[in-house]
Amino acid sequence: MSEIKEISRENSSELYAKAKTYFPGGVNSPVRAFKSVYGTPLFIKKGDGAYLWDADDNQFIDFCGSWGPLILGHNHPAIREKVIEVMQNGMSFGAPTALENELAELILSNNRFIEKIRFVSSGTEAVMSAIRLARGYTKRDKILKFEGCYHGHVDALLVKAGSGLVTFGETSSAGVPKAFADETIVIALNDKEALTKAFGDFKDQIAAVIIEPIPANNGLLLQHQEFLQYLREVCTTNGTLLIFDEVISGFRVSFTGAAGLYNINPDIITYGKIIGGGLPVGAYGASAQIMSNVSPEGPVYQAGTLSGNPVAMAAGIAQLTELLKPGFYEDLNNKTKSFVNDILTFANQRNYPVNISHIGSIFWFAFDTTDTIRKAEDIDPHSMNRFKTMHQHLLNSGVYFGPSGYEVGFISAAHTMAILDTAKQAIFDSLNVVFAPSQPSSEGTALASKDDFRE
Repeated sequence: MSEIKEISRENSSELYAKAKTYFPGGVNSPVRAFKSVYGTPLFIKKGDGAYLWDADDNQFIDFCGSWGPLILGHNHPAIREKVIEVMQNGMSFGAPTALENELAELILSNNRFIEKIRFVSSGTEAVMSAIRLARGYTKRDKILKFEGCYHGHVDALLVKAGSGLVTFGETSSAGVPKAFADETIVIALNDKEALTKAFGDFKDQIAAVIIEPIPANNGLLLQHQEFLQYLREVCTTNGTLLIFDEVISGFRVSFTGAAGLYNINPDIITYGKIIGGGLPVGAYGASAQIMSNVSPEGPVYQAGTLSGNPVAMAAGIAQLTELLKPGFYEDLNNKTKSFVNDILTFANQRNYPVNISHIGSIFWFAFDTTDTIRKAEDIDPHSMNRFKTMHQHLLNSGVYFGPSGYEVGFISAAHTMAILDTAKQAIFDSLNVVFAPSQPSSEGTALASKDDFRE
């Protein structure tokens, strides 16, 4: 293995120093501050296909993909041309356009799990609206969520578990009133006993259970289909709505997301990321009966000046049209499986304690274990020091992962086999560095910060 020269960050460092005079921490979303990895943040100048370029003209193979929405890669010509075409007529009207109908028809005609949809401007906004809808529909107040699932920075859901099998949420951010957290019940993932007890303790009080069916914001905590099916049955029995937060998994693992992959019909689904083609967007959908409760048809109020923004709708139309082409998901998912299996084979041959969970075109490295991790509590925080070393080596080798070991990686249609082969070699070299005898064991070393790891 040849010695890797450290990349220049001079321009990025200057931009970051200036940014800190404008923004809290110098960023507009916490994980971008690189607090969990080495060095100062990279300021990105350009993206094209599977590649990124930073302000110092370093080129990287990108596995972040703007945290998931760029399933076709950066600057895809079909999206770019559609956006430019629509922009010629204006960028925002605060009024209906035919583009909203077109994108809604693309989604609804190819997704049997929802009958009506409402566009918003972010995944957080979609989840916030879905929670309000569930409470309005059931006329109940309490929400049940799972430790390790992230649903945006909604006050009632920005909570963590306390001690015990079933607990009320404890606020995990300043500014979240205790009264809000007290309406949220938090239990561990993949735990039928805790789920059953929660419904026993709070009978007829739980409006909704919300879950990432493919938890991908705190590692990739793959759930057994049996547990998700049990969750569906418990909700049905108790008159509680089941919300699938598919902001990441929707249109990523399949066109119909995890609902389609597992063949489980939730009551409400939230979307984001991919349906905007790289522009800000979110959506929530359900049966016509449930959605009839949303204003102006029903009493549950929700609004947004930029909801259904024509430029975002245009990007979504262009992207989803590509995703509907025959064989798109099969090709992408097979490519990802091959990529992950080759890395695992390399690691296993050298007895490196690392596991890579993957589903569809999403993957995640877990260090100091070879087991599949299904609960947030089973992630060893000390192992994040392994990721810090890996991340630094990969940046210097021209490979970009999101700057947190709790974040997942994404493969896009723009990642050719040749590009993935190049990235694999860099990953092989990085694993040799991470597990070199000269490297200290992660056990006992300073903990990488888990704070601010979510984009």
